[in-house]
Amino acid sequence: MCAPGGQDLGSTAVKRPYRIVVAKPGLDGHDRGAKTITRALRDHGFEVIYTGLHQTPEQIAETALQEDVDAVGLSLLSGAHLTLFPRVMEELRSRDLADMLVFGGGVIPDADARTLREQGVAEIFGPGSSLKAIAQWLEIELDAREDAVTV
Repeated sequence: MCAPGGQDLGSTAVKRPYRIVVAKPGLDGHDRGAKTITRALRDHGFEVIYTGLHQTPEQIAETALQEDVDAVGLSLLSGAHLTLFPRVMEELRSRDLADMLVFGGGVIPDADARTLREQGVAEIFGPGSSLKAIAQWLEIELDAREDAVTV
């Protein structure tokens, strides 16, 4: 199966149908990347809830809670990642979702990506990241969490 841009997503199936929220926090109106990753994750076997544009951190965290998701993916190109990603994490904590796997993507400088990782964001994917690699990373991370719960 091929994604936009001709990337082969393979036929890997996830251990169980993990649920992922993909969200666009803040005023960033560029959603092509978010829609592309949403499609790639669905093609890989994930259940994906795309929240659409202009979501507040509160809305994103509430969606994660209401939809009982396994991970939250944030897409941001506006440059407000050092403000909005931590606010989403704070809102998740306030809903007892502190252990939620959060990952992000966008045009985020390496130094800022390191800062976000130090604040608990599991991974940051920049422009040109392989859709297959993102889906496989997410599958591995969630499978490891699933295995830890069943042990």
